[in-house]
Amino acid sequence: MTHRILGAALLGAVLSVAVAPVAVASSPSPAASPSATGSAAPVANAGTSFLTATTLAPGQDADVAAATGDYLYWEFAASAGQTDTVRVDVTTPAATDRHGPQTWTVELFDGLRRRQACTAGPQVGTAAQGASTLTLSCTLRQIRSWAEPWSGDPLPGTYYARLSVTDVPQQDLGLAARVRLHVAASGGADDAQPEGGDLKAALVPPVNAGATAAPGATALPSASPSPTAAPSPGGASVAAPVKAAEHWYSGLFSGWNSRWGWTLAGAALASLAGIGGYTLTRHPRGHRGRRVVSETRRYEEVS
Repeated sequence: MTHRILGAALLGAVLSVAVAPVAVASSPSPAASPSATGSAAPVANAGTSFLTATTLAPGQDADVAAATGDYLYWEFAASAGQTDTVRVDVTTPAATDRHGPQTWTVELFDGLRRRQACTAGPQVGTAAQGASTLTLSCTLRQIRSWAEPWSGDPLPGTYYARLSVTDVPQQDLGLAARVRLHVAASGGADDAQPEGGDLKAALVPPVNAGATAAPGATALPSASPSPTAAPSPGGASVAAPVKAAEHWYSGLFSGWNSRWGWTLAGAALASLAGIGGYTLTRHPRGHRGRRVVSETRRYEEVS
């Protein structure tokens, strides 16, 4: 009985090993995912504000059915060294339904919602009433790895693309349109310095301006040491600071209490000037009275 059980178990193990490769070979291979091929299916929606902007993965496009007059928002990521270009193809409504030309605008904003300038491409375009398509594009400046807080340079992070209609007849608002947006990026981390710039050394202001001898250099035999030169730690001679010349009036304009003395002196001089001016412009009463009496007597003698 025991030999029969062992034989059946051994036969089952052999059959399972023989059948397993056939089952694996006959199973269908999984289909390639969009991420494995490097392209993702385009998104079919767009946001209406910065908070509801639709996220675009790297290499992903947007194909949206929109209404004329709506604000459309998308967001995408940009890293240092990249130069991103946003291209928008707008299929305008049928010419029979329109009442005039339409002007569309694409704008790019950074993560702080600061509007970024476009270096290339028609950012604003006008489609005539008979035109059926319109192409817009905007190329960002190269993304910087650092920037000053006060500057508006593009930094790594999230960027927003906004498409809007800036000029359209009132009757055409709400007409159906179709928008396709594509984001292309060139460059990478190896080209993180914008415009080929490279900082070779730290920016340190010079301590002693002018030409100085190199450390360890010997002076010329005919050169005599200057009495005003002081040796520096590196071995180069540095001119000593020149002492300011002093005069007899130098001490009058220095000191913590000099302003009080000048204030009192100025007040005394102003008082004397006022008294002198009053004396010169006002006549004493006695002289005025004698002059009046003399003029009266002269009038009586004449009469």
